[in-house]
Amino acid sequence: MRAQELAATTSPAPLQPAMKDMSSSQAPQLQQRYPRYTVQQQDVLSIAFPLSPELNQTVNVQPDGYINLQGAGSIHVQGLTVPEMVETIKTAYVGTLHNPIVSVDLVDYQKPQFTVSGQVSKPGQYELRAPTTVAEAIAVAGGLEPTAKTQVFLFHRTSNDLFQVEKLNLRDVLNGKNANEDPLIKPGDMVFVPEKFITNFKKYVPYSVYAGTYINPASFS
Repeated sequence: MRAQELAATTSPAPLQPAMKDMSSSQAPQLQQRYPRYTVQQQDVLSIAFPLSPELNQTVNVQPDGYINLQGAGSIHVQGLTVPEMVETIKTAYVGTLHNPIVSVDLVDYQKPQFTVSGQVSKPGQYELRAPTTVAEAIAVAGGLEPTAKTQVFLFHRTSNDLFQVEKLNLRDVLNGKNANEDPLIKPGDMVFVPEKFITNFKKYVPYSVYAGTYINPASFS
């Protein structure tokens, strides 16, 4: 019995729980890579109540992010995903309906866009219709101008008034040296191709720098 007890106390822990923990730690990364659409201003939403069809309604998201619900007042929905909206609407009707069944569909929504600025043939905003890398975004904008440098900057909004800047070497990407470092464009991103090489740049810049389709390189120094 003493030998059996000693073996039980010294035997290694099973590997299965550790593998389970590792897989669960990877789950947030998958969710972050494929984020759900969040409701924006001017979106049009269809709200249906299968058990109470008299409450079915189509609503517009107001400039302040609110929608007006029939018999339940106004609720703020900007920034919510559709599943989050369903729960918010259920809460709004808690005094009117008992355990309501609610479905929400996006009838019309803000199309995701990206901007290409600087030394490209056709600078401007473009719809983000499919997964698009920085190099592909430049191609969509007509390619590089003869005066362009292969140094490229990718702007990604991190808050309402701040953008994160990432510097890329387009020459290495196109030559296959760092093909895996050609990042995907996200909605609201901007690709900037300067006319001159920028040696010093800030990793974070204020939104005012990004406000148009032109960026002053002096803002990076």
